[in-house]
Amino acid sequence: MRRKGGAGTRPPPPAGRIEGPLHRLEVRVYFEDTDLSGLVYHATYLRYMERGRSDLLACLGIDQRAAFEAGTGVYAVAGLSIRYVAPARLGDCVEVETLCRAVGGARVVLLQKVVRGTTLLAEAEVRAGFLGPGGRPRRQPEAWVARLRALMDAAPPAA
Repeated sequence: MRRKGGAGTRPPPPAGRIEGPLHRLEVRVYFEDTDLSGLVYHATYLRYMERGRSDLLACLGIDQRAAFEAGTGVYAVAGLSIRYVAPARLGDCVEVETLCRAVGGARVVLLQKVVRGTTLLAEAEVRAGFLGPGGRPRRQPEAWVARLRALMDAAPPAA
């Protein structure tokens, strides 16, 4: 049975996994992700990273949609610095790694990498602000801050 979206329905289970302080999300490269040469188009890496950030929040039990609909607020990217290192290609399986670097009253700084095995493909520092319904900065919910700080304090995965 298919579940319809909308208020009152359960969201789909979060994708990816948390290992210590790191969230990992596997992504397959499809034809739509590439340019004419079969290489991943530069803006596609931003979409992969957005998925990683969204799924990290879902894994932490942070429901942005519910917060937005309740008038609490929502995260918005305020700044991003990205570096492209090597290309991904059609058919590759890549992984988006997200690490929380800093949490403040109304901001979060995340480090994200897209890797294929041990090869770094792209990396970015993402600065997000928490905005109220009117689009102005607002303190993010304390429970969210606590979850993000607990993630930062988590032990790294065993090697």
